[in-house]
Amino acid sequence: MENTEMQNTLPAVENAAQEVKEPELPAVRHEERDDDDKENDYIVEPDELLTIDALIQTILEGEKQYDLDKILQAYELAEQCHHDQKRESGEPYITHPLSVAYILLELGMDTDTICAALLHDVVEDTDCTLDILRKKFGNDVAMLVDGVTKLNKVESFTKEEQTAENIRKILLAMSEDIRVIIIKLSDRLHNMRTLKYCRTDKQVRIASETMNIYAPIARRLGISSIKDEMEDLSFYYLDPFAYQDIEQQMKLRRGDRENLIDQIKTKIRSRLEREHFNPMPQIDGRKKSNYGIYKKVYRDGKDIDQIYDRYAVRIIVNTIPECYNVLGIIHDMFRPIPNRFKDYISTPKPNKYQSLHTTVIGREGIPFEVQIRTWEMHRTAEYGIAAHWKYKEGLTNGSSKEDNRISWAKHIIEAQKESNDVEEIVRAIKNDLAPEDVFAFTPRGDMITLPMGSTVIDFAYAIHTQVGHKMCGAKADGKMVSYDYQIKTGEIINILTTNVAGHGPSRSWLNIAKTNEAKSKIRSWFKRERREENIYEGRTALEREFRKHNLHVPENELEDFLRTDMKKHSCDTLDDFFAAIGYGGVQLSKVMQRLRVEYQKRYETPEQPTQEEIKPKGQSSTVIVDGIEDCMVKFAQCCNPLPGDEIIGFVTRGHGVSVHKSDCVNYIGQKNDPEQAPRWITVHWGKTNAKSEYFKTTLDIIAVDRIGLLADVSSALAMINIYIYESTSRELKNGNAILSITISVAGTEQLNSVIARLRKINNVISVERSGR
Repeated sequence: MENTEMQNTLPAVENAAQEVKEPELPAVRHEERDDDDKENDYIVEPDELLTIDALIQTILEGEKQYDLDKILQAYELAEQCHHDQKRESGEPYITHPLSVAYILLELGMDTDTICAALLHDVVEDTDCTLDILRKKFGNDVAMLVDGVTKLNKVESFTKEEQTAENIRKILLAMSEDIRVIIIKLSDRLHNMRTLKYCRTDKQVRIASETMNIYAPIARRLGISSIKDEMEDLSFYYLDPFAYQDIEQQMKLRRGDRENLIDQIKTKIRSRLEREHFNPMPQIDGRKKSNYGIYKKVYRDGKDIDQIYDRYAVRIIVNTIPECYNVLGIIHDMFRPIPNRFKDYISTPKPNKYQSLHTTVIGREGIPFEVQIRTWEMHRTAEYGIAAHWKYKEGLTNGSSKEDNRISWAKHIIEAQKESNDVEEIVRAIKNDLAPEDVFAFTPRGDMITLPMGSTVIDFAYAIHTQVGHKMCGAKADGKMVSYDYQIKTGEIINILTTNVAGHGPSRSWLNIAKTNEAKSKIRSWFKRERREENIYEGRTALEREFRKHNLHVPENELEDFLRTDMKKHSCDTLDDFFAAIGYGGVQLSKVMQRLRVEYQKRYETPEQPTQEEIKPKGQSSTVIVDGIEDCMVKFAQCCNPLPGDEIIGFVTRGHGVSVHKSDCVNYIGQKNDPEQAPRWITVHWGKTNAKSEYFKTTLDIIAVDRIGLLADVSSALAMINIYIYESTSRELKNGNAILSITISVAGTEQLNSVIARLRKINNVISVERSGR
């Protein structure tokens, strides 16, 4: 059951219905049809709820053999355990595991996986235990259910750390059995399909987590049928304005697109028939997803009409030689666009995707993409690693090809152990499973695949750990380059090494390297080779942070003061903790937040106020009112004062003291009025709890109007844990847009930091605090 709390204060994108008609949800994707007209990979899910009878009927209609008795027993136990539970939609809870099981059935997964899908929430949400599952269904089913069951909450963990721990648990189980992550992806996909029943803030939080964590995992496993739908659904909730804009533009062009694709297919089919292929290749039209279009419009700044692969034709043949034969025919029929050919057959993607991609122009002058692949490549492209269950008999222990495909999970887990930071897993998924890769070569011709933006340091460690440790320079295509040089596809990278005793990586490399693997190996070297240096560096860094935050902990109490964080990072002694800071395993920026709170509890005694401290009604801050006791205090809505602002009080009739900013237009307009002036009195801020007290304020953002602006603002605020209460936008006559957002901050210091962050967003012209 999804109750994800990845971030407590992710921004909420308000429902677009206030200004524009709410866009339709992306249709549910099911298994592709075999007819020639499947231009759209999505079909609409039926309104009626899925039942066990429908699931069994689907199994009986398929060719694959299943143990129906075992599946029925799993359903009966799940139905019994979830009998009194409801989903947020009001539907019986059993509809969720049934739907997850159906998704896995479409992927062709085996009997134990279907049983585990039906039972995947019984241990987490009911009194059923793993022992019961093990006795009734065997070790495999119990192991799969345990793999997708969330950990119990740990009080010392933040919500981000708790989420990362759950991801870590899934990856650990996945490294033992890949079916665990396939179940989890199916579980998350169905929750995304039914996300409309959740609160807006929860929709954005879960959609963000899906886009950043689960969709990249599906991409790396090659399960495009799940990845594409996850991305489109997440995009729908994260930026409904941009989603609707793209949806409307695509609808306007739908007729022209369908006619063009039909003409192209007819031409190609006629030509291939003359070439006497046996059997005849299958020719399909392909629609690019809304999120795929959004990425190109946003990233490249293109108009939709400039996206070449918006129109695409897919040709499926039987053998690899036929792929290249068809490629020659296509280039003979149409004019190829230079630098738009990609051979993923000879150079497969890390997820084993293979195809020939070429972009050509027909007589109509409209560019379009042609993808050419074999049937085996097509199955791998659609179902990824799950194709081994759909078309074969699953994976064997000796399948090294698949071991390589999931090796990234083991690398991520190992790196997290080195860093002692559970959130390293989430960062690694975002970095290492980036949607685009670069392909570079060693001088011997070996190809190394790395995420876009990787440096020569990442390249060196990808070759071998010792090559990275002994690196003293690098060349790209024969030219010397710096350590932070980002490699490009097709380059030949020559790593220069030295055997000088004591040579090793620099600490600065941790800030240069992009991949989790390289950072993990660098940290491991410092952890092993430079312990005394790490202890010194770590103690020095901690003392510097203590001075910065004015924390004075007696030396004989330091170990007890740090005990919670030492335990969390598996450090037995103070030196272990200092060493972990020194080699980068502990991030002080995260530790200090908790230590400041702990210091206040232990060593700071609250001062007794000399005047009456009054909590404003409906607010959590305290304001000191000079000369008045036991009165009600509220904040004026005209200027929304924040801690750090200069303030003034106004004695109202029957509603206590209203607190305004000293530059509020109401105060400026009335302070010289003989009748109103006596009612303005002196007030000032008392102590406020910056950790738990937050205030609303509104910002006006003026920017160049473009698709993705709202998503960029939401993402920037999410990165610094700022909650959005409300957002509105409108177009200005000069082509710009104004976006007004009401957010929650602790005071002017945090507000200034937020404004500085927003001003760095591309095309933002100004960010000002509103007078509202």
